[in-house]
Amino acid sequence: MATTLTAHDISADQAQAIIAAAEQKARDLGTAMDIAVVDAGANLKAFLRMDDAWIGSIDIAMRKARTARYFDMPTGAIGELSQPGGALFGIEHSNGGLISFPGGVPLQTSDGIVVGAIGVSGSTVENDHAVAAAGAKAL
Repeated sequence: MATTLTAHDISADQAQAIIAAAEQKARDLGTAMDIAVVDAGANLKAFLRMDDAWIGSIDIAMRKARTARYFDMPTGAIGELSQPGGALFGIEHSNGGLISFPGGVPLQTSDGIVVGAIGVSGSTVENDHAVAAAGAKAL
């Protein structure tokens, strides 16, 4: 019996809505952020570098988004598992470099299908996660 595979992905309009919600949360927090949204294949779908956001955070935001999508879990959870002695110790050295601290969140449909991820960088990890979560909630 053959299995039918279906692809689920995020649309450009959805990606832009996620960016807008994340940007608004960053403004509410009084911080400038780099915000990346990747699709189901972990390819960049949308990106915003807010005025005055750190240039060094561009790559971090994109890596957080890809990391969250590669493993379909928040990057903070990966960080907890990747501590010395942890089940995923050293994982950040795989896949061309991962980010294992908060700020990356998978994007899921209402029925739990992962269609992409958001990654945010530019402030504290607490603010990065809050902004990413606000973006994810827009989906």
